[in-house]
Amino acid sequence: AIVFPLQKLERYLAPGTDTARFRLFQPGLAALQRAEALFRSDRGHPIDYVSSAVRMEHAPPPALPEVCFIGRSNVGKSSLIRALFSLAPEVEIRVSKTPGHTKKMNFFKVGKFFTLVDMPGYGYRAPQDFVEMVEAYLQERHNLKRTFLLVDGVVGLQKTDHIAVEMLEEFGIPYVMVLTKIDRASRGLLLKNVLEIQEFVKENTQGCFPQLFLVSSVEFSGVHLLRCFVAHVTGNLPTVEAR
Repeated sequence: AIVFPLQKLERYLAPGTDTARFRLFQPGLAALQRAEALFRSDRGHPIDYVSSAVRMEHAPPPALPEVCFIGRSNVGKSSLIRALFSLAPEVEIRVSKTPGHTKKMNFFKVGKFFTLVDMPGYGYRAPQDFVEMVEAYLQERHNLKRTFLLVDGVVGLQKTDHIAVEMLEEFGIPYVMVLTKIDRASRGLLLKNVLEIQEFVKENTQGCFPQLFLVSSVEFSGVHLLRCFVAHVTGNLPTVEAR
């Protein structure tokens, strides 16, 4: 249940409900261990904050495969990135109680394997030049392998999330939706939001990976699976069970 929180919900579905999209990405133990090793820093494999940028000319060279995390202000993005990097405690991810704390694109280098980018939040307290910054990044960053669009698991898709989806679809950017804060949602509410978002993805998107990823930065649910998917899309898991 910690690794595959989505499948824990299956027993509460009506008989005959299609759950194929619950398990499109099902890595085995070896793949999960490989991903965990990638996210664990050591002397020969440093995980470092590289730099911050508000314009693309200030971004580090696009030398490695890259993933970015984007979402509404207060969706729990910084908390999730801190959970992903929990095996590299020297990496400082500032988590603020004030929404909209991230004002720049923050780049983190994971050894020689990939770069992870923490993008500013959209909506409430978004940076003034948010649209220009993010649109330029998405259109120009040719080493970007996948965008992780974070959605609050308690409130589901909001109007600002729909705008983000439209932007990703317009630019033809491959992305995946991640439901955060699942520890705060009741089982019924979480299941309702999961099914509604899955239906939305099926009916209204072209570039979104059909499987949702559920995470709790507090209970650590889904973090191992998300690490594994990041390793997979950046080309660092040569053999993994994924359709």
